[in-house]
Amino acid sequence: MSKLWGARFDKKSDPWADLFTFSISYDHRLAKYDVIGSIAHAQMLAKQRIIPKTDAAKIIAGLKKILVQIEAGKFKHDPKAEDIHTDIQNRLKALVGLPADKLHTARSRNDQVVLDMKLYAKDELAQLVLNVVYLQKAILGFSNQNKDVIVPAYTHLQAAQVVLLAHHMLAYIEMLERDKGRLLDCAKRTDFMPLGSCALSGTSLKTDRVYLAKLLGFSHVAANSMDVVSDRDFIVELISCCAMISTHLSRIAEDLILWATKEFDLVDIDSSFCTGSSIMPHKKNPDVLELVRGSSAKIIGHLSQVHILLKGLPLTYNRDLQLDKQALFDSVDTTKIMLFVMGKIFTSLKVKKGNAANRVLDESFFTVDVMDYLIKKGVSYRDAHDILGQMVKDCLDHGKSISSLSLVELKKYSPALNGDVKKLFNPQMSVKIKSSLGSTNPDLVEKQLDSWNKKLK
Repeated sequence: MSKLWGARFDKKSDPWADLFTFSISYDHRLAKYDVIGSIAHAQMLAKQRIIPKTDAAKIIAGLKKILVQIEAGKFKHDPKAEDIHTDIQNRLKALVGLPADKLHTARSRNDQVVLDMKLYAKDELAQLVLNVVYLQKAILGFSNQNKDVIVPAYTHLQAAQVVLLAHHMLAYIEMLERDKGRLLDCAKRTDFMPLGSCALSGTSLKTDRVYLAKLLGFSHVAANSMDVVSDRDFIVELISCCAMISTHLSRIAEDLILWATKEFDLVDIDSSFCTGSSIMPHKKNPDVLELVRGSSAKIIGHLSQVHILLKGLPLTYNRDLQLDKQALFDSVDTTKIMLFVMGKIFTSLKVKKGNAANRVLDESFFTVDVMDYLIKKGVSYRDAHDILGQMVKDCLDHGKSISSLSLVELKKYSPALNGDVKKLFNPQMSVKIKSSLGSTNPDLVEKQLDSWNKKLK
């Protein structure tokens, strides 16, 4: 099998060295981008009269035939090729003959590889943004359908306060919006065209890098050849975006897993996203959500892997950089499917409204509302906190509920307490009286839902 190098060597590489160093088994995924980059490169070489236009035309025609095969799913990579770049070069030579040998003029595999990776990253960043929006829309649809439902909210996984379910869901949408922003930012820093850098110091041939950037859809041309051939920041950043998205998805999955337990019993996950037990016929396990939660660990691991891969490398290109691809491919693939699967789960998720209504009757959810009541009557925050703490303790010790206390009993804790305080032990009242930024007040949540409905339309 012909390699793109070797004339300087007096013997063939050892088969075990080939087995260890060849990357065709995974970088074949870059075939489309390699061909697209090569077509643009050939067009530039002809425009600049670096190679004859007749040779360029044959090269471009051959590459387009290969591209048609790739896009039709009929291109079968050669497992004996060193990498996808070698494979395509060999295919091209078989198609067009000697003119194919001129394609590599004014180009190194160093700038060719990073070009392919950037083209791949740009496409995948755009797709990830679409998948994030898909999940946001699914969560928003679920929120719109259940915007009057009140659910318990927790800190330290202990009863805290009640919120509208839609308010809880909007928190997820905000998380994902930040993820979307990171993806878009990453796309900006990826959008620098590397071709023309060659191995590390450019070329004396009169290439037109601006023309290449325009052909390939880049907004900028990389300024420093040494930097761009060894730069994998965009890969680290893309994996980092995936890691952050997966962390958010893991947290969302954990909420749904808890809510689906018999102990919480707030939602019913559609059976098509659950599995059963091989020994316990009654089980309905949220395995898909558990694998979302578990997969986040893998992506975070990939991020650490590439960080460690880069940290000790001198400028410029080193073969270590070949090992960034599998981590990136798996991170992107896993994140895309997780976003889509989570969207499907929310599309079919059902709320157990009766159970939610019963759960939010727990009086512990309303102590902050009573504290605010006292503060509005002039009691200091510290005193109000102590009053409620003592009241809760006494009721727990004597098996009473706060709402059952008589006016005389209430007055023992504070003369500011009146009978009207009992109306606060009501989930509808609790959400209604909230009015601060991001509160669970129905009117404010409705406005936020309307805003997101317009933004994600």
